Amino acid sequence: MTVFLDTSAILAILDADDLHHSEADVIWQRLLASNEALLTTSYVLVETFALVQRRLGMTAVRVVEREIVPLLDVHWLDAEIHQAAMARLLAASRRSLSLVDCSSFETMRRHGVHRAFAFDGHFSEQHFDLMQV
Repeated sequence: MTVFLDTSAILAILDADDLHHSEADVIWQRLLASNEALLTTSYVLVETFALVQRRLGMTAVRVVEREIVPLLDVHWLDAEIHQAAMARLLAASRRSLSLVDCSSFETMRRHGVHRAFAFDGHFSEQHFDLMQV
């Protein structure tokens, strides 16, 4: 099976001060041991690198690039998915929902992925199963 990896999970793995760090570490180790496919998007990576750089610094950016990204199947978003995600974002008309979130949901649906490693409640709202300890 495939699991979608969200920015919120990557941040929780890296940041020992993150509220979800302990839970994220357990889930991450379990995923690594299971050899399950890990899917993410280019938009998630852009968001992740920006947040990691700002919050944790360049050493953490290098960790993501060298140790996490090689383990991922990265779906590079095209204009079609971008437009579908933008349409979802505009239709939802919610300030807390992002284009990255909507592009993640669109990608998951198109790839038939139902589980997410995320600490973002929007995934549950969209009826995706969140990984738990």
